[in-house]
Amino acid sequence: MRLSVTTWNINSVRLRIDLVLRVLAEHKPDVLCLQETKCPDDAFPLKALRGSGYEHVMFAGQKGYNGVAILSRFPLHTRGVMGFCEKQDARHISAVLGPEAGAASGIALHDFYVPAGGDVPDRDLNPKFAHKLDFLAELRAWGGKRAAGPAILVGDLNVAPLEHDVWSHKQLLDVVSHTPIETEALETLRGEAGWIDTARHLVPEPEKIYTWWSYRSPDWSAANKGRRLDHAWVSPDLAGTVRSVEVLRDARGWERPSDHAPVTLTLEL
Repeated sequence: MRLSVTTWNINSVRLRIDLVLRVLAEHKPDVLCLQETKCPDDAFPLKALRGSGYEHVMFAGQKGYNGVAILSRFPLHTRGVMGFCEKQDARHISAVLGPEAGAASGIALHDFYVPAGGDVPDRDLNPKFAHKLDFLAELRAWGGKRAAGPAILVGDLNVAPLEHDVWSHKQLLDVVSHTPIETEALETLRGEAGWIDTARHLVPEPEKIYTWWSYRSPDWSAANKGRRLDHAWVSPDLAGTVRSVEVLRDARGWERPSDHAPVTLTLEL
């Protein structure tokens, strides 16, 4: 059975509900994980999403900031939410996909939104950057004690870890999202926990992969100054099931788009 999971930083689910519905209608993922929904729970557009065929929905939100959600064609079991850095920011939600999704023994699905980190890559000068590094450190600690079993981790991790995950490695070495301290932190936490970076599992460097293009670029597509900030990882026991990873780049060019493109992971369970 094939299982497709799409991850997308939507940059306001209410503002871009039409784009969410378009992705669901045109691409029909089995599961859609959203980040930066910027929506309190009592205002989440649940009716519209369920009306599009995604009856199983879990979300954790807050007004104007952060926010994560999971939409699924299949039942979602065992909702989980973790806090990081002694904050109640809505940056994580998890669920378990069961036999209905082809996962006989269950697959834990984790949806993360890692802090962006501000503009100055200095822990002492920029509290936002310090928060990001602390978040990644706690994520590393969680990965080391995560319960065994099949798992998928997706989300906007706000780090482009490899040289060819950015348009210019040299020019971005001192830009937040690609500084050595961030890339080393992300690759260390991924490696220690055994996570498989599915995009690079299928498409090794030096091929470029981007999932984000700045709003500041007047012609983002022609300039193509992108970064790979959005990720889909699987636990080692799912490595053999990975069939494809696709960046839905066209969505970045839709009217009033998110600056992130959706990324779809497909498994053969």
